[in-house]
Amino acid sequence: MPIESGSCASARQAKQKRKSHSLSIRRTNSSEQERAGLQRDMLEGQDSKLPSSVRNTLLELFGQIEREFENLYIENLELRREIDTLNERLAGEGQTIDGAELSKGQLKTKASHSTSQLSQKLKTTYKASTSKIVSSFKTTTSRAICQLVKEYVGHRDGIWDVSVAKTQPVVLGTASADHTALLWSIETGKCLTKYVGHVGSVNSIKFHPTEQVALTASGDQTAHIWRYIVQLPTPQPTADCNQMSGEDEVEFSDKDEPDGDGDGSSDCPTVRAPLTSLKSHQGVVIAADWLVGGKQAVTASWDRTANLYDVETSELVHSLTGHDQELTHCCTHPTQRLVVTSSRDTTFRLWDFRDPSIHSVNVFQGHTDTVTSAVFTVGDNVVSGSDDRTVKVWDLKNMRSPIATIRTDSAVNRINVCVGQRIIALPHDNRQVRLFDMSGVRLARLPRSNRQGHRRMVCCTAWSEDHPICNLFTCGFDRQAIGWNINIPALLQEK
Repeated sequence: MPIESGSCASARQAKQKRKSHSLSIRRTNSSEQERAGLQRDMLEGQDSKLPSSVRNTLLELFGQIEREFENLYIENLELRREIDTLNERLAGEGQTIDGAELSKGQLKTKASHSTSQLSQKLKTTYKASTSKIVSSFKTTTSRAICQLVKEYVGHRDGIWDVSVAKTQPVVLGTASADHTALLWSIETGKCLTKYVGHVGSVNSIKFHPTEQVALTASGDQTAHIWRYIVQLPTPQPTADCNQMSGEDEVEFSDKDEPDGDGDGSSDCPTVRAPLTSLKSHQGVVIAADWLVGGKQAVTASWDRTANLYDVETSELVHSLTGHDQELTHCCTHPTQRLVVTSSRDTTFRLWDFRDPSIHSVNVFQGHTDTVTSAVFTVGDNVVSGSDDRTVKVWDLKNMRSPIATIRTDSAVNRINVCVGQRIIALPHDNRQVRLFDMSGVRLARLPRSNRQGHRRMVCCTAWSEDHPICNLFTCGFDRQAIGWNINIPALLQEK
């Protein structure tokens, strides 16, 4: 009987302690809120070069971190009190010291596990908080480094591809779902030439390396080679497109898209027929590109094949088979007879035509969803992007595993690499365009607000390293292409 009454007394005592501690916690939380408000008032009164919005964000984030530490401290106090209470009960019930020590050890293990979980939660919260801090500064600096220069509006449907001519005069080319390809003056944004030879969506456009000739791929199951002659207009003073509004993230509806009827693509010269039509596919031709030298061209199709053609004769030289599903893109090496094709079968393939008598193929499986594009860089690297929200950098000499992996929050479309500076431009389904270096370090995000940037999915990017005004172009399903000036030295210095 004495043992039972002692046990009940100890239980009541423990209950009273917990109740008292609960009240103290409430008082602590109340005083902590008052202290946080006092600290905020004191900090707001101090001189600082940071904008008030950034300072408020920092205060809020550090306040969250402080509260996590406080919760961890309170949890440890509770665990210690439970251990002491159970030890008192065991002693009152006549248990041996060894038994008490064993229970204490078990409780310590439990406490350690709980503390470990809280610690992991704290690390996650801290990492997310610091990421928000870094992102806020990145956004601020990106606005100064990445500036919108010109918008190219005139298509009546989404733009799938954008490309820059490699010969003088340097013009911009866009391929659209409205069955046309347009050539633009980069400086003025004026449409110079319209190609209307296709009867299906124009899915890609690439310029010949030495002549004023373009190669377009279409949903009409053909690829066309056509010649253009353009005369650049006199450049006009460029309006300032870089005045940013206060909000950087604004949702848009389809009504906010630019009206394709309102710009001057209807009165520009029109090319109606190709020099050569490449016809061997049984499905949509999704992409096409010139091999080095421009005497051969490669096409990629939804019929699961890629074809290599002789440009002068339009004859099929090789049919490249092996992909299990539709192809999404093809790209050629700038200096060697190499081709890379990507597919919905989650793979991309490297085709080697350096030996005319035989061509070899290598299959690379590094993604878990559709590979939307794979492109060469100078040297021995390939960069692949995928709907699995990753971009991977590969070394051609050892393709067993990527040398860098970039993880994003949205599917990645047709990527492009700034060869000279080794910067990757990633267009996303969520309307963002992000810049990374080849090691996977994020450099910047192009500004997007209610006054500039794409309003729908960004489909493709293209670098023009030598142009003095615009060195990056993007296009999207909002029916417009955009020219950007990226201050690359400042961008790399920020890194």
